[in-house]
Amino acid sequence: MAENVENVQIEAGWKAVLADEFRQPYFAAIKTYLVEQKNAGKVIYPPGPLIFNAFNQTPFDRVKVIILGQDPYHNPGEAMGLCFSVPKGKKIPPSLINIYTEINRDLGLPMPTHGDLTAWAAQGVLLLNAMLTVEANQPASHQKIGWQTFTDAVIRHISVEKEGVVFLLWGKFAQSKQPLIDEMKHYVLTAPHPSPLAGNGFQGCGHFSRTNELLEKQGRTPVDWSVL
Repeated sequence: MAENVENVQIEAGWKAVLADEFRQPYFAAIKTYLVEQKNAGKVIYPPGPLIFNAFNQTPFDRVKVIILGQDPYHNPGEAMGLCFSVPKGKKIPPSLINIYTEINRDLGLPMPTHGDLTAWAAQGVLLLNAMLTVEANQPASHQKIGWQTFTDAVIRHISVEKEGVVFLLWGKFAQSKQPLIDEMKHYVLTAPHPSPLAGNGFQGCGHFSRTNELLEKQGRTPVDWSVL
C-alpha cells in the first residue's frame, strides 16, 4: 500500500518535490519494516520525529550545499538526522573532529566545543545521510531496506531542479553518488573520508573555503562554518 503523502512529516517544499517518491511501494515498505522492527523490540535511531530532520532544517528552496554521509550514528542519543552531527552535550565523534580540524586549518576558525551542526543546516547546507535510520549498535543495518532509493531520488531532484549547488562527497561511498549529479549545472568537490580510519587524506582538502568561493561567484551568501 502506498504511503499517504499528507502523513509524511517533512517540510512543505520537500513534500511537493518528493511526492511521487512517498507514493512508491518501496517507501511504504520502509515504513512497514521500521514499524515491524520497533514492534519486535528493536531500537531504531534517530527517533521518529528526527528521521527527516535534514529536510526540515534545510527547506528545498534554501539548499545550496550538500554534505553526504552514509548512515546515522548507532549509539544512544547521538543520531539527530543530520549527517556527522550530534546533539550538544554528546562527545564529538572522531570524523567531526577531523572536519573541525580542517576548517580550523582552512579558515582559521576556532575549534568548536560541541558537535551540533544545526547552524550549518539553517544556512542551506543539507546534511544528508544516504540511509536515514539504523538499528542500535548495528552500523549499516538499514543499508538495504530502501533508503538509498529514496535518497538517490533526493539527489536527482536537486540535480535536475536546482543550479549551482556545491556537493561535498567525502570517501568512496559518497563519491559513488557522483553519477546522479549533473556536473554541467553543479559543483562537485571530492576528498577522502574524514574518518581517522581513512588516514589523514581529508586534511588539506580546502573544501570549506572553496565552497564559499563557488557560492560567492554565483552571488550567493557564503556559509559561516563556525559552530558556536
